[in-house]
Amino acid sequence: MTDDNKPFPRWDDQRAATLDAPNLLLYRSNLLGSDLRITNYGGGNTSAKLVQADPLSGEPVEVLWVKGSGGDVGSMKLDGFSTLYMDKLRALKKLYRGIAHEDEMVGYLPHCTFNLNSRAASIDTPLHSSLPYAHVDHMHPDAVIAIAAMENSEAITKQVFEGTVGWMPWLRPGYELGQQLAAYDAAHPGLRGIVLGGHGLFSWGDTAKACYENTVDLIERAQAWLEQQRSARKLQVFGGTKLQALADAERDATLARLMPVLRGLSAEGGSAKLLHLDTSPAVLEFVNSQQLEPLAALGTSCPDHFLRTKIRPLIVPESVYAQTGAALRDGLKHLLAGYRADYAAYYERCKRPTSPPLRDPNPVVILLPRIGMVTIAKDKATARIAGEFYVNAINVMRDADAVDRYVGLPEQEAFDIEYWLLEEAKLQRMPKPKPMVGKVALVTGGAGGIGQAIAKRILADGGCVVLADIDAEALGSVGAELAKAHGRDHVRGVACDVTSEASVIAAFNRAALEFGGVDILVSNAGIASAAPLEDTSLELWNRNQSILATGYFLVGREGFRQMKAQGTGGSIVMIASKNGMVASNQATAYCAAKAAEIQLSRSFALEGAPLGIRSNVVNPDAVIRGSKIWTGKWSEERAAANKIDEQDLEAFYRERSMLKRSVFPEDIAEASYFFAAEHLSAKSTGNILNVDAGNLAAFTR
Repeated sequence: MTDDNKPFPRWDDQRAATLDAPNLLLYRSNLLGSDLRITNYGGGNTSAKLVQADPLSGEPVEVLWVKGSGGDVGSMKLDGFSTLYMDKLRALKKLYRGIAHEDEMVGYLPHCTFNLNSRAASIDTPLHSSLPYAHVDHMHPDAVIAIAAMENSEAITKQVFEGTVGWMPWLRPGYELGQQLAAYDAAHPGLRGIVLGGHGLFSWGDTAKACYENTVDLIERAQAWLEQQRSARKLQVFGGTKLQALADAERDATLARLMPVLRGLSAEGGSAKLLHLDTSPAVLEFVNSQQLEPLAALGTSCPDHFLRTKIRPLIVPESVYAQTGAALRDGLKHLLAGYRADYAAYYERCKRPTSPPLRDPNPVVILLPRIGMVTIAKDKATARIAGEFYVNAINVMRDADAVDRYVGLPEQEAFDIEYWLLEEAKLQRMPKPKPMVGKVALVTGGAGGIGQAIAKRILADGGCVVLADIDAEALGSVGAELAKAHGRDHVRGVACDVTSEASVIAAFNRAALEFGGVDILVSNAGIASAAPLEDTSLELWNRNQSILATGYFLVGREGFRQMKAQGTGGSIVMIASKNGMVASNQATAYCAAKAAEIQLSRSFALEGAPLGIRSNVVNPDAVIRGSKIWTGKWSEERAAANKIDEQDLEAFYRERSMLKRSVFPEDIAEASYFFAAEHLSAKSTGNILNVDAGNLAAFTR
């Protein structure tokens, strides 16, 4: 929940003085997008009309710089702007055949491109080009949308802004709205901006700074007015509290049981999905309120909101999510079936002859009274952003309903936005997702060399990774490095002692709360030890068995349970060792434990096959570079056992191999990825893949 009392970011004159006109527009855009009270992620757009030299004639021409299709004003770079000749944009008016044909105007925009800019122009371009101002902002601030979504929006807009801001009824963004904006502005000289019913705010200025300060001031006025109204009326938010939130421990235990089932059911008939959890005060205030059901049923107002969240959410009552086992699955399945049927009926009621086919009918937003909100999408970032958008919608409903009466968009208007052919074309232009998008891997020993390499390989193909490791310091640094390289939505770290049942269960519960569950388990945590048989103490034996046998059992069992709950199959990969196939001199405890891992994998493969859960083994040998087990006594012990100097170990193992090659963590990662990836090894289970550069004694058959 954003802090409405926190000051908005202020314009920095010193920084602005160092920027040319395009970069001044970028600075203004990034500043506006840095605060979610000003606009939601990916929402709104900015523009500036600049004079530049024509690349062909060298003559000065007026150029519209406007945020292009897609992107986010808060994080965009200079290449995120489209550039178009203003004289050509003005000339388009004579080609306009009326609102029934306005979509065809988008096809003319590429013909107006300045300087061969490849950034596609957005459907909002005519809104900026039609207004006569040098600098224009179109933002989606919660406070203004709340006013725009009130039943008496026009009168309240006049009251809030004392006649300095105009008001226009809802109209879908496009060429017609651009013409109407221009006409309204011309008929009402002296305005500082225009509120679009159910949508947002247009504001402007003669300079970049004046435009920014005008936009922020209008939003601050809206916030202050709403706050004054709430205080004066002394109204209970959302009609008051109906339910109390669960205690954190009970909430998390419930979610750990619920989310894998929900994730699996929402993926039925489609691709894998990821979940995002929000238990913030703003969400809890809504889901625990008296007015949850009637307000949620009204749907969202701003087009940006329901494009990300669907027109309305699914509410899962406590009577359903408090169940366990088959009862929980059946209850959720019934609710999801009802939602899908309702969505299909909505499609049938509203579809046009030219509408695209029915899209995924599953809900995006799941509201859980006493718990919070879960959002579901094909990847973690999209799920998280959908949640942020629904929080925007909650803020709008809270303020609109407290002052007047909240009004969502009419159903047909909502449908026409959701299934707009121009939006469909945008979806079709999106690149094909990488093969691991929507998949989650939990990697034990994730902070070690092999664990890191495995994580990087999965992340490179779009997957998400939970790094589990007992070394909290290493876990923190490795997690931060991977998050920086692959995005914070893709990486989580959890301290885990694989010898502790409670610690292992907690790690998988964390994965469920962060992503919804686990599709891939790479059991990689390990130690290495060497000692002559007579010198092998019971303590050494038990340590090897505890980490390498019991630990692999505990991790594998919890991964199996979570995959079974999801009901979508899965892959278990056990990083064993060549020593599990052929014993090494003076390493009895280690070899016996590694052999146990191989047999464990075979057992998991047997029981997992009917559930689509595959289990396979990767057997490395002599992974010296980058492997943590070689940084301790193991290196010294193996050198002593083989009667060589420690510095000669890598050469010794390389020359011992049939291929005369060294084995690296990346080689183990590639083998693990093969077994983890459904598109590569869907028909492989109970198998062993040696990655040892060739060792005759370790041949599996």
